[in-house]
Amino acid sequence: MTQTIPISDLIQPQATTADVEIFDPPMCCPTGICGPTIDQALLDLNEMVMALQSQGVSVARYQMTSHPNAFLGNAEVMKLVREQQMAALPITVVRGKVIKTNTYPSLEEVKTHINGAPS
Repeated sequence: MTQTIPISDLIQPQATTADVEIFDPPMCCPTGICGPTIDQALLDLNEMVMALQSQGVSVARYQMTSHPNAFLGNAEVMKLVREQQMAALPITVVRGKVIKTNTYPSLEEVKTHINGAPS
């Protein structure tokens, strides 16, 4: 006896997008906080991520080499990378909208966009 399986059961649901997504430039490790000298901007970013997460905000960081599908899955990010190449990175996306390119945002900038800043 054969069993019919609905096609909808075979399709995997899309992963939930984080509130804040950071598309990083290539780094030696996932956070960039390693090696003999540490970039202050990366330390500040790490503190911002921890502060946001402590407030219940979901944050995801992606590197092109280890998360290519995250880049490919965001048309606006890919457009920026095609136009500006690696100079566009880092790119910060809040709730699906690019809010900053070329540098990391401050905690205040991210909070402003999370709270519904006008575009």
